[in-house]
Amino acid sequence: MKPTVLLIDHPVSKRDDRASAQLVEMGYRIEWCSPGRGDTLPPPVDNDYAAVVVYGGAESVNDAASAPYIRDEIDWIGRWVDSGRPYLGICLGSQLLASALGGRVGRHQDGLHEIGYVKIDPTPAANGFLDQSLHVYHWHNEGFEVPASAELLASGPVFPNQAFRYGDKAYGIQFHPEVGRPVIERWMQEAAHMLAEPGAQPCDRQLADCERHDAAMAAWLRRFLNDWLA
Repeated sequence: MKPTVLLIDHPVSKRDDRASAQLVEMGYRIEWCSPGRGDTLPPPVDNDYAAVVVYGGAESVNDAASAPYIRDEIDWIGRWVDSGRPYLGICLGSQLLASALGGRVGRHQDGLHEIGYVKIDPTPAANGFLDQSLHVYHWHNEGFEVPASAELLASGPVFPNQAFRYGDKAYGIQFHPEVGRPVIERWMQEAAHMLAEPGAQPCDRQLADCERHDAAMAAWLRRFLNDWLA
């Protein structure tokens, strides 16, 4: 059995994502932690975790003043990544990493949301992170500024900054490769009000695009996790 990966999530109805399932299939133990539900974060340096994945959520980095656990997560993430250990931040998790490194997080200048499948492209710095363009799933209304200490790895047409790397093992990705059709359908029901926002794609288009692009997105995630934890 391989070491344990710490998974930090935010209040959600289920923990049925693809990333945790793939990690288990790869032989890793997983342990969940939800600061938003009152869980205590472990010491950021003196622990036995092989890596950490920080998931998305309805919260905003800019809620730190009213949600102290968000401030705690930002501080914890900064200390974790400065130790050089593997970190993956997904959507909100990427924005928390950006904030910990001094990057700004905010709304699209035209008020757009990014909900649905959008094509992203590798940048010259991608270096194997993304070998070619890929349609990936999004559900967010804020984006991150790439910190001065990090490299932009992928870009897109709506929110230009889609992925960045800090050091050798810390990654922030704005998209949701951990999400498959069951989760997409649940989000459409639980957050249906967001489907009327500017930039949100209709449900039928999202589900049709899922049929076209989900397998490639899942394969990309598996390859990324293998390379990241090698």
